[in-house]
Amino acid sequence: MKRISLIEKLATFDEPWTPRIIADLNDTEIKLAKLEGAFEWHSHADTDELFYVVSGNMRMRFRDRDEVLGAGDMIVVPKGVEHMPVAEPTAEVMLIEAAGTVNTGDAGGDRTVANPERI
Repeated sequence: MKRISLIEKLATFDEPWTPRIIADLNDTEIKLAKLEGAFEWHSHADTDELFYVVSGNMRMRFRDRDEVLGAGDMIVVPKGVEHMPVAEPTAEVMLIEAAGTVNTGDAGGDRTVANPERI
């Protein structure tokens, strides 16, 4: 049980779209990620996903609309909903999701991080 500074943890890495685990909470993982530009369209069939914007701006694209988020905003993407995070131009986010959730969901591809580093 120690204090966790999101700012200090975010300063330990630069790679965009490469989430890092900072804590575990019951059956969930708390992750940090840096976003730059657009990600992939994807969904997570079995789990919801929470995005909290620590700094910067992002847009969460859905097939029927976009939601714009700034620092201090959060959004919950329900399981099974196709979405695409887009940083405008960059954002730092905290994610809360079920343990073992793969960042690219059902899309796979080059940006898949199956085993995020713990920092």
